[in-house]
Amino acid sequence: MDDFSFHLTAQDGRGRAGTLQTPHGELLTPVFAPVGTQATVKALTPRQIEAAGATLVLANTYHLFLRPGAEMIASLGGLHTFMGWQKPILTDSGGFQVFSLAKQREIDADGVTFKSHLDGTTLRFTPESVIAIQEQLGADIIMAFDECPAPYDRGENEAALVRTHAWAERCLAAKKRDDQALFGILQGGAFSDLRAQSAQFIASLEFPGIAIGGLSVGETKAEMKAMLEVVDDVLPADRPRYLMGVGSPEDLVEAVQRGVDLFDCVLPTRMARNHSALTRRGRMNMRKAQYADDERPLDPECSCYTCSTFTRAYIRHLCNAGEMLAATLLSIHNIYMLTALTADLRNSIIAGNLENFAAEFRAHFNKHRQDVE
Repeated sequence: MDDFSFHLTAQDGRGRAGTLQTPHGELLTPVFAPVGTQATVKALTPRQIEAAGATLVLANTYHLFLRPGAEMIASLGGLHTFMGWQKPILTDSGGFQVFSLAKQREIDADGVTFKSHLDGTTLRFTPESVIAIQEQLGADIIMAFDECPAPYDRGENEAALVRTHAWAERCLAAKKRDDQALFGILQGGAFSDLRAQSAQFIASLEFPGIAIGGLSVGETKAEMKAMLEVVDDVLPADRPRYLMGVGSPEDLVEAVQRGVDLFDCVLPTRMARNHSALTRRGRMNMRKAQYADDERPLDPECSCYTCSTFTRAYIRHLCNAGEMLAATLLSIHNIYMLTALTADLRNSIIAGNLENFAAEFRAHFNKHRQDVE
């Protein structure tokens, strides 16, 4: 796979800085990817996404399979052309959505039969069909089909691990395109031994990257950090690690300190649609009356388009008036905030200063978060 490579450029403690080469450009890790579920990052154009600092976007296999369909997207030139984004794209396998959104699902050793949450149509995903769908979509990085169980049921996690591992091998066998990197996904819930077992098994297969699934799904923050440390001790250093569905500022810092390279999350755009701004001091509810005549930038420490152009008073007005522009301006800021934070984490690793950077971030965040919220 000549178009895909990963090289570590620096390490500091468990923290890693690297370069991830894809057919649509180089990613500097750690890297945060905003989520474009329906082949769009909500409220933003591709040009705005890029201006906010994003270099990688995630799209959702399950949703795009339902509409407009993978064959349709392939006939229109693949995801990059379809959504007008010429930088790297990652697609998940749809496994999480099958288990969280789909109705009346039935799991067996071969795959999952489920009903669409849109119209109730009976559908089926297998490892082979999920790879075929992602090959039609054409993302740079694609995911193996896995089962994501609840974190605390031991028996359920043991059974899911058997299926996830068998499906990982079948996904590798099914893959045909050479210009896509297929990542395996490890599971194991909140159980250290299962996490280590899964990390060892997935690492033993010929995946060029490894995703850490089943975290931030109901376990405590302490348990998430513990599971990341378990897998960091097992996973090979020469392959990128992708923590799925995690994107709060405080979690990014903790995860980078535990060896994670890639992140994605709906948080920045979902919070924007709910009138909230992410900052390194906490989260700001922009509908609060205290911002009604506030002429300061949204975040004086930020240089994004929103903070360079508009006042808190104006953004509050847009939120309270129900204007669509509110979601756009807050999404620009929230994505910029997370991409800037990951860039600062990368630079602190290269400088050998990660521990001090993280300690200062936590002290600043914890000191101010109550005042902001």
